[in-house]
Amino acid sequence: QVRLVESGGGRVQPGGSLRLSCTITGGTFSPYGMSWFRQPPGKEREFVATIIWQGAGTWFGNPEKLRATIGKDVPRNIMWIEMEDLKPEDTAVYYCAAASSSDNYFTRQYDYWGQGIQVTVSS
Repeated sequence: QVRLVESGGGRVQPGGSLRLSCTITGGTFSPYGMSWFRQPPGKEREFVATIIWQGAGTWFGNPEKLRATIGKDVPRNIMWIEMEDLKPEDTAVYYCAAASSSDNYFTRQYDYWGQGIQVTVSS
């Protein structure tokens, strides 16, 4: 069974950096695209960034709010996001998601979601 497993979360001080990874496990699955979302405490989930899995293309939800780079390691089935200059408002549960087809991807109907990982930005 295909699963997405996030790792790399935790507590970081304001101004610090953090790298989250999302690993595809449990089967042969090659997504069309993968994305990161986050849900701050008491707020709705929001789109962070996305990447095309087979090919090129990355987009960010709001680059002014978050300094981040998204990348992938296709042979190892890993997507990652590296976040810099983190602020307390970046505190959230971060989720990765995968879409199996271009139709699902561009309509944001993701086939798989990770369980989420906590990122806390605090001094």
